Amino acid sequence: MIHVTQKNEIRHRIHERIRHKVRGTAERPRLAVFRSLTNIYVQVIDDSQGATLVSASTIEKGKRSKGGNLAAAKTIGKLVAERAKEKGIQKVVFDRGGYIYHGRVKALADAAREAGLEF
Repeated sequence: MIHVTQKNEIRHRIHERIRHKVRGTAERPRLAVFRSLTNIYVQVIDDSQGATLVSASTIEKGKRSKGGNLAAAKTIGKLVAERAKEKGIQKVVFDRGGYIYHGRVKALADAAREAGLEF
């Protein structure tokens, strides 16, 4: 049986490998995903400046949903896309954070695409 710390270490190694390939720029920032057992967090990051341009999560006041489920991921995906479009961001590169592109990560990405982000 794989322990949680081992799984997290494996995810970190995968994320490092992804980060060597995926870079966010001013014209095409990086959409980074982090998920915990209870919440999901998303940031649109310009790596050349080292700045977060837009963020959304399930722990925000007023947006708080029932935490880390598919419905919450869809809501956050739509919310981050709307906020990005307000800032004039149309295209992003997707950083799945070392997580498998399945379940909540896929639901968030699909909702962001439906709301108008291109990646």
